[in-house]
Amino acid sequence: MEKTKRGLWIGSGFLMMGIGAVGVVLPILPTFPFLLAALFCFAKGSKKLESWFLSTSLYKKHLEPFKDKKEMTRKGKFTVIASMTFFMGIGFFMMNQVPIGRAILAVVWAIHVIYFIFGIKTAKKDCIVGENFN
Repeated sequence: MEKTKRGLWIGSGFLMMGIGAVGVVLPILPTFPFLLAALFCFAKGSKKLESWFLSTSLYKKHLEPFKDKKEMTRKGKFTVIASMTFFMGIGFFMMNQVPIGRAILAVVWAIHVIYFIFGIKTAKKDCIVGENFN
């Protein structure tokens, strides 16, 4: 059972990392949340894979600045908010028969938008791997 759980965490980690990598190229798909989910899955599944993921350029470019300084670029914030709005909007419109579900989804969306706008600092410029941008 334990081996199966680890396998599911590792498989989920690779799936999230793959989707996040595609998000680097496709502007409609968010990179940040999928890479964060990949890190979480790898941490649950394998310390070796977690260490490997922490050394990848995907992590260093997209998650490390946020982890270290709790800040994102304006473009990064916009991308996360836009993609979150798009995907939550699909759910919102699909729940036309569930008004309570729509209300809950709208509140969750609003909280996320407020958090990304006011809770996360905006970096002055895009981060380049290994560059100190203070």
